[in-house]
Amino acid sequence: MRVLVFDPFHGAAGDMITGALLDCGADRKCVMRAMRSVIAEPGITEVTRAGIRAVKIDTHATPIHRTLSEVMQRLDTAEADVPPEALAMAKRVFKRINDAEKRVHGNHVHFHEVGADDAIADVIGACTALHSLDVDGVTVMPITLGRGTSTGSHGTFPIPAPATAEILKCSGLLTRQGTEEGELCTPTGAALLAEFLTMTPTELGIYTIHATGYGAGTWDPEGIPNVIRAMVIETKSDGDTLAQDTVDILETNIDDVSGEVIAHAIIQFLKTGARDASAIPIIMKKGRPGFLIQVICTSDKSGELAELMARELGTLGIRCLPAVHRFLAERTIELVDVEIAENHRTMAVKFGWMHGEIYSLKAEFDQARDWATELGIPVSEVLRAVEYAGWKSVKKNCSAPGDR
Repeated sequence: MRVLVFDPFHGAAGDMITGALLDCGADRKCVMRAMRSVIAEPGITEVTRAGIRAVKIDTHATPIHRTLSEVMQRLDTAEADVPPEALAMAKRVFKRINDAEKRVHGNHVHFHEVGADDAIADVIGACTALHSLDVDGVTVMPITLGRGTSTGSHGTFPIPAPATAEILKCSGLLTRQGTEEGELCTPTGAALLAEFLTMTPTELGIYTIHATGYGAGTWDPEGIPNVIRAMVIETKSDGDTLAQDTVDILETNIDDVSGEVIAHAIIQFLKTGARDASAIPIIMKKGRPGFLIQVICTSDKSGELAELMARELGTLGIRCLPAVHRFLAERTIELVDVEIAENHRTMAVKFGWMHGEIYSLKAEFDQARDWATELGIPVSEVLRAVEYAGWKSVKKNCSAPGDR
């Protein structure tokens, strides 16, 4: 499995994260195009921080205060230049920041530092850079926060700043204070890492490092490397057991919601980051028919998804089974050539691996459905043809995913 590892041993800020991802091999052309959609040409330079070479991003943006809706409108103007997945991620980052600001300051009207064009560009750049790396997961080592006080638009506060602390509280990210004076982790940096996080460092096991990158901040203290490190790694299975991780399971019983609402809710859960979601028919008290709604997610997403379950389904209580252990088979998605009635198309097939061998494969349903509609044939015929072509390709080339 290809994983991105962040090591914020001297804190994290939006520009530092973007710089580290570029240095790690992200598509510079795509990132620059995305950032130019909200600011003028950003500057990219190589600098040295306490002997470590790093990439530094300069947005050259002017300060400005915006509301959340204004920030979202600004992001929408970048739609043509930012991949849809990266744009959706950027919007979730600002939603995290806004929620934290509201918990700290009440119903505030404007973002302050994080509503400026430089923060918007940093977030868009970082999300586009992550998308271009095409990793299977992201983990974050403990974040160094710093110590002392910091002065911002709301006054002087202890470090970490209140908004940063709120974002970290809801994220599942690990932190440590460190010995350096000053704010090392900004709200934007915390929100980006919280959004990127999909797995804990303990889930990595053994791995090989394929790429490293360093992103620099503006501050250049003597003897202290003001950088964040990113690494692209490939995790390795020991060959004897399936990979393992932990997830939270959210559950609620409902008996007064229509099937259409349940179907819509499941779609929203998956869009918000659930690993899986299902509705199971059950018999409730007094013999009433109902559904058990079950959502599987990573621990950092459980709070957000529990709130979404309550809003979409109108339920008053969500059960959480935290840190449920699960086993995972290695999986890859391969493209295979498929022929149906002299029509050819390249189709995606998901392969399941165990002990270096393929034990299952499955066609991607949405692609199969679309092709079946074009051809005017049952989707089951397309699924069979795709999976037949998949097994045929296995016989030709059956290398383990780690060998590719």
